Amino acid sequence: MTNNEASSSAGRKEIPNELNLEIKDKVRVLCLHGYRQNGETFKSKLGSFRKFVGKYAEFVFIDAPHKAKPLQEDSEELSDQLSWWFNKDDGSFKGTNKNGPAFGFQVSLKVVEKAWKTRGPFQGLLGFSQGACLVGLICGLAKRKLTSIKPEFAILSSGFVSGSLVHKSIYEESIVIPTLHVYGLSDEIIPKEMSKELTNNFKNVEILEHNGGHYFAATAQQKQTYINFFQDRLQEYLENMELQQTSNTVFSDEQEDEANAISSGSQTSGNESE
Repeated sequence: MTNNEASSSAGRKEIPNELNLEIKDKVRVLCLHGYRQNGETFKSKLGSFRKFVGKYAEFVFIDAPHKAKPLQEDSEELSDQLSWWFNKDDGSFKGTNKNGPAFGFQVSLKVVEKAWKTRGPFQGLLGFSQGACLVGLICGLAKRKLTSIKPEFAILSSGFVSGSLVHKSIYEESIVIPTLHVYGLSDEIIPKEMSKELTNNFKNVEILEHNGGHYFAATAQQKQTYINFFQDRLQEYLENMELQQTSNTVFSDEQEDEANAISSGSQTSGNESE
């Protein structure tokens, strides 16, 4: 595989051009920012990416509930620098930290679950760095039916396996939903080896490498991979909607037939009693 090329894309079905003109539905994606970011700053950083795939997807950005610890001990906490949880005893977070705690994780999980329920429906999750780690954890919890969130796909940029001790069991089962993993070959904050390790927990994987560092890459080189991925997700969504509508119609027809049969039987019984 070469840089900026997604793997596992063979067999992807194209949405016909004539269908594109008629599509009004989009898949909806809940987005989780990285450490020391917030929903609004993350949305701003994904401007080019959202433009690439805006025809196929709609994105909703939310804030983590915890304030990140100041970089300098004598500095004030900044209200716009947030964290999903803390994995160091001093109340900070570092992706490379191993065997630490997960302070505040359950609070954040409830925040995401509430957003999934109240601001949905959603089909997918997208996360960057700590947010991508959280997306991976949510996918694992969903696999084990330990959360009300049920993602049908996920995008994980600069993601990694959580080193928190309490999270180890979440990675025990492989996750089968389609995932796109994006990471930089020169990322010094979350080294590429950590992002590659995360992909081992998923079965239906596409990988997009870029030559850059710790950021969500969205240049012309990555554009087509993103478009292809979301075309596939939208097609799957539309097909599932069609199947669901067909199933509901059949079920409704069966109910109507059953009701007619009962009504007819009652009338016959009444006539016989006369």
